[in-house]
Amino acid sequence: MSWKHVTLGQRVRFGTGLASQNLADEVERLGAQRVMLIAEETAPDVTSKIQVAIRCTDVAPHVPVENAARAREQAADADLLVSVGGGSTTGLAKAVALTSGLPIIAVPTTYAGSEATNVWGLTEAASKTTGSDDRVLPVTVIYDAALTASLPDELAIASGCNALAHCVDSMWAPRADPINQALAVEGIRALGSGLRKISSLEGREQTLYGAYLAAVAFASAGSGLHHKICHVLGGAYNLPHAQTHTAILPYVLAFNAPAAPQAARITEALGTSLISLYDEIGASHVLHGVPDVREAARLILPSVPPSNPRQVTEDDLTALLAAASAGENPSEWSRA
Repeated sequence: MSWKHVTLGQRVRFGTGLASQNLADEVERLGAQRVMLIAEETAPDVTSKIQVAIRCTDVAPHVPVENAARAREQAADADLLVSVGGGSTTGLAKAVALTSGLPIIAVPTTYAGSEATNVWGLTEAASKTTGSDDRVLPVTVIYDAALTASLPDELAIASGCNALAHCVDSMWAPRADPINQALAVEGIRALGSGLRKISSLEGREQTLYGAYLAAVAFASAGSGLHHKICHVLGGAYNLPHAQTHTAILPYVLAFNAPAAPQAARITEALGTSLISLYDEIGASHVLHGVPDVREAARLILPSVPPSNPRQVTEDDLTALLAAASAGENPSEWSRA
């Protein structure tokens, strides 16, 4: 074997009902005096044991550059960022850290996984730009399954399937290696188990654990075909992040599986096919909000990784998006 693996350095504190205390301990460890809290108004309050100097609620999907600029101005006197929320909230904190170098403590309330990666994204004029920079990697992640309890099951399932997409992409992304593939397989196993009982605390804990493994694998492996498709669609058409990833995933897997031996490991870890899991948990594989699939395919094609298991053409992408928009059975669909 010959490969190169990079592991990102980060503290993780996992404990149900412990978010407030774990956050206070981390703020004290870092010696922060002026904390900027980034969270939507409806986010759970985990700040009862710390002092918050600045509050930013200017959170929006895909992190518009205008929102990032305003948050950066607010952060001028801060020495620590604390984000409490889903991927959009973490993404805004990353946008601030990208230019300020301020450390982030991330407290996720969904299964987005952004908190465990050094990937940032900004949207301007219907175009989403992404990149990697170690400055945006949160120094600490605080996981508490109790904070996900308010997520409706439908949204929790979509968020968990978004985490599954991190695992699937990590099996053949540009920097895939045996270590991040192993993390991805364990993440798939945990996510499959957790999503089947998402209404219970045990299910939410398993899903949160799986989402972390998925994000760590993805941070190492990089963005594969699935994420390139979804990033372009999200920026171009302002589509909901988790639901779009959930809809696209079965079609990308169906497309790549004939040329990817790793696909068998995905099915084995789930204990069934992906689409059977979707049927079991009530996940939707119908893509909404793409008015012109041919136009979308043209936008996506330049971003397709050369390392994808199968060569991808504009016609392939058009057919994939058309099938997803029509909600065709992914197990019967593939441009063989």
